[in-house]
Amino acid sequence: MDRRAFLAGVAALALPPASGRAQPRPVAAGPEAIARLGQRLLRLEEDGLDPRWYDLHAGNAADPAAVLRATGQALADLVQGRAGTPPGRVDLRRDAAANPLQPWINQLAEAAEPAEVLDRAALAHPDMPALKAALAAARARAQAGWTPVPTAGGTLEPGALDARVPALRARLSATDPQLAVRPGSGGEYDAALVAAVRRFQTAAGLEPDGRIGAATFAALNRTPQAQVNQLRVAMDMRRGMAAPPRERRVEVNIPDYRLLVLEDGRTLMDMAVVVGRPARATPMIVTRLTSVQFNPPWGVPHRLAKEDMLPRLRRDPTALQARGIRIFRRIEGEVVEVDPTTVDWRAIHPDRFPFFLRQDAGDLNALGRLKFIMPNNDDIFLHDTPDRQYFRRPDRAHSSGCIRLERPMDFLLLVLDGMPGWDRERADRVLASRATSVTTLRRQMPIRLHYTTVTVAGAEVRVRQDIYGLDEAYARAMDHRGARVPLAARS
Repeated sequence: MDRRAFLAGVAALALPPASGRAQPRPVAAGPEAIARLGQRLLRLEEDGLDPRWYDLHAGNAADPAAVLRATGQALADLVQGRAGTPPGRVDLRRDAAANPLQPWINQLAEAAEPAEVLDRAALAHPDMPALKAALAAARARAQAGWTPVPTAGGTLEPGALDARVPALRARLSATDPQLAVRPGSGGEYDAALVAAVRRFQTAAGLEPDGRIGAATFAALNRTPQAQVNQLRVAMDMRRGMAAPPRERRVEVNIPDYRLLVLEDGRTLMDMAVVVGRPARATPMIVTRLTSVQFNPPWGVPHRLAKEDMLPRLRRDPTALQARGIRIFRRIEGEVVEVDPTTVDWRAIHPDRFPFFLRQDAGDLNALGRLKFIMPNNDDIFLHDTPDRQYFRRPDRAHSSGCIRLERPMDFLLLVLDGMPGWDRERADRVLASRATSVTTLRRQMPIRLHYTTVTVAGAEVRVRQDIYGLDEAYARAMDHRGARVPLAARS
């Protein structure tokens, strides 16, 4: 085939519907460069994508028409993200306008080696080199595989002689280079293996105590492919991402159990938080902090009242009084307080729970002394807590959905910054009064509750547990072979 015939056959880059306004351009590269582009596309798994999504395989990777068609589709995914914005993921900050396809189309059309343009598109986000290396290592582990560690027998304690130890040793040797050098042998859960377990627990966000209970067994026995999928998701989430705002803002990373206050690239505050347990997951929210409530009462959510409080009342009708929780009922339009000892709680059905519960402000109040209010449809807020023990745990998904703060007073002083007349002394006086009051914030900072299990610091990649299964859902969205919805249309 001469060059004129070649260009006539593949005159323009074939773009998917997702390309929006991007316009095809005649391709300048010759047949040999297009063949090399085809080979690069066959390695899209390195980038967390799959050549089969673009109908490309070893049998047609030398066909210029198939290669260019696949290139246009893959380019759109590399630049703007394949999964788009799955339902409920308002935390994903996509920006098609800031990540346009047309400049990349132009580069591909003009390049003598379009495969190099594809390489640059794949590595456009600064986290991508580290994520790509981590993905390659995870794929190698997945290919080698490992045998699950038997869980029957209860918690495995350091120093124990146990038939499960050889399987544990083999499992950790597959992912811990330090242990792999000297894995040891036998059935004793020895010091070297305990140290490897602690390293694993730290990386997984578990208590690094060397004891192997249900949570550690579950983490050990996650399939190698699960981490591959988390890394694929992490790469796709960063594509098409909007630039981070420069203004002061609050970011709560749910699976990392951390709250950050950021401003113009600087971290002003970093603290541990407790988030919703999987059965009562914290929703993804993007809103603003508007006010702070001092000495808040707590209106017990109806679901919590019927699922958690009703069983306690059945065991002991006075069980809630010691914590300052009072019970009310609406009778003929009037709210009436109810004496819990006068109710047959065993006769109350959870689906027909006619009461509402309120806890008075005080030291035992579930919200502590401070509540930070942010408008949202799920009644989620940030708050103090008397239950300080959870902050000592690395796995902190224990609330009923709201965010508990490790250092609420420090956070209060930060959000009050710039408000005339407010300082630590005044805040202490208001709290000491034990009166409930609300103060509107002068600076209503943006706040984003987001779900990012894979974080990157330099060359270090840290993978947290997919506590709500959102990474699994995202991976399914990526793998879906249906028509790719234009990003611009989604937004």
